[in-house]
Amino acid sequence: MLYKILTVAGLATFEIYAAIPAGFAFGISAWTIFATTVVGGLAGVFIAAFLGKQIQQYLSKFRKPKVKKVEKNALIFKIWEKYGVIGLGFFGTLTVGAPVSIGVGTGLNVSIQKLIIWCCAGVVTRCALFTALGHFGMKLIN
Repeated sequence: MLYKILTVAGLATFEIYAAIPAGFAFGISAWTIFATTVVGGLAGVFIAAFLGKQIQQYLSKFRKPKVKKVEKNALIFKIWEKYGVIGLGFFGTLTVGAPVSIGVGTGLNVSIQKLIIWCCAGVVTRCALFTALGHFGMKLIN
């Protein structure tokens, strides 16, 4: 059982959309899935926030600088322009995930402390919403 819980938490570190169905497939209770995905999702937020800059600097040593063409029509940029830090942290986490939101926020020079707070709120909301949907969906099937 411990391996199943650790697997769900590890999946949630990178993608909550994969972790919650895996938890139901393993036969874990909904409360345990919620708790492990929140822990894993929050770990993903802090890994992306605190190690993201170091990883970027390390990789930049080996790459040649390129001229970047940023597509301003992407969903995450529309959220940024309309809602700011709250939208990028909360709604960005709900739609594309916390690591992507933090990566875009780092690129836009957003205050990392504010972004972490809103990403954490987005992770908890996302886990609660999708665990409840999965739980009641499984009730409909059985």
